[in-house]
Amino acid sequence: MDIHDSISMTFPNKLSYSFMIQSFVREIAKTVGFSGDELNQIDIAVEEAVSNVMVHASDEENPTFDVICTKVPGGIRITLKEMGIPFDPEHIRKFELTKNLDVIPTKGLGIYLIQRMMDDLSFRNLGMHGKETVMTKYLAGSTGQQPDETAANKPAPGVIAEKIEYDVRGLEEDEAIEVSRCAYKTHGYTFFDDHIYYPERLVAMNRNSEMISAVAVTRENVFMGHAALLYQYPDDTCAELTFVFVNVEFRGQGALNRLVDYLFNVPKKRELRGIYAYAVTNHPFTQKSMIKFQINDCGILLATSPASWKFKGISEDYAQRISVALGFRYMMPPAVHTLYPPEHHKEMIAKIFTCLGASPVYQVPEGSEPACTGSEPVILLGVNELESCAEIFISEYGTDVIRQTRKILKGYCLQGIAAVNLFLRLEDPCTYRMTEEFEKLGFFFAGILPESRIGDALILQYLNNVELDYGQIVLVSDMAKELLDYIRERDPNLFD
Repeated sequence: MDIHDSISMTFPNKLSYSFMIQSFVREIAKTVGFSGDELNQIDIAVEEAVSNVMVHASDEENPTFDVICTKVPGGIRITLKEMGIPFDPEHIRKFELTKNLDVIPTKGLGIYLIQRMMDDLSFRNLGMHGKETVMTKYLAGSTGQQPDETAANKPAPGVIAEKIEYDVRGLEEDEAIEVSRCAYKTHGYTFFDDHIYYPERLVAMNRNSEMISAVAVTRENVFMGHAALLYQYPDDTCAELTFVFVNVEFRGQGALNRLVDYLFNVPKKRELRGIYAYAVTNHPFTQKSMIKFQINDCGILLATSPASWKFKGISEDYAQRISVALGFRYMMPPAVHTLYPPEHHKEMIAKIFTCLGASPVYQVPEGSEPACTGSEPVILLGVNELESCAEIFISEYGTDVIRQTRKILKGYCLQGIAAVNLFLRLEDPCTYRMTEEFEKLGFFFAGILPESRIGDALILQYLNNVELDYGQIVLVSDMAKELLDYIRERDPNLFD
């Protein structure tokens, strides 16, 4: 093997293949130059690592994992890559060797052996791509690193029928791993925002007030579920209600309601004028919860999420990209803003604001042409590659805004971004007439979002060659159904 050459094989997650995996790694190690006791040490490390992977396997049907052998300067790196449940290496219990040889603890023994046999051992969470165990052995015998160990996980029990006592409170940092595990158990590795699979990120985001996490735990401190408010952008005064899930065995205990109620009422370090949420439209359950929380529909965003996004425990057969109902709730009395909605959408925009409990003043700008002054427009962007969805915020129009927006849109289309949402400031008089110019690019009505990063915003949407069957979209509220009819009548993709 040349330096950095790699050879990989995929194996079924079955103990009967353990010897075959050891033989595969052993033969590769021989070509690197290992022999004798060093080969035996690699055998022991691989056996323990493979056993650990299989014990904490993915709950998918017929799971597999990859074994990757890479030649590195002076040795070999062995990587086990799999889709098992997330874990936090910072909270792995260390093996403690006792003087009493008749009582040898087994907790952490496997990791201890790997550490003794190899020169380096590390664990990596890879978000929606699973996790890795990485072992390195050097011919020269370099020193190793600190030990790590995957935390044990028992199979999820059935739903608990009787009512139990539990507490809802803020997240404690050592519970972040349980949040990641709960996300995995309820959604697998298909969750739309991969922050949730990284415990260290959750801790940092809560420390920095980018996120406010609430957890439900039993009186025995068993983790039940999680919900969060997420500030997507540094200048946001409006947060998204997201990462809401409850372990299957604790559903029916009312934890979801209590988690959200906690988030609504807990003191905030950052200003919070409103809360918005996205409810999937391939089933009605999330939308019904939003209605219960008085998060009212204000838009329908089409095809924003891949069809692979799923709930475990909810039966569904959904072949197209998932659309979402956008909902909003004011967290303080809405200010009376002066807005300039385009004339052809004014009635619908006013109806949505009324449903949200706001009463802005609607005006028509003076003059016949929009006063889009300034040398350059101010355009803010956001893209989620995992969802294949992007956002464009027109903060200030400028004289070249249409050409620049067309260029940005073209770039997203060439990247294969499926859905692009365009946010226009309703408090800017230019929006009154410029909306039609954006619609000439293929954008069409989606709804509104009050208190966005650019203020009260009109949302237009663009679909990049997405096949969409409106008949598969499931909606609950009358407002959502009326919005969908309004959007469908204006979707240019239906008339090409």
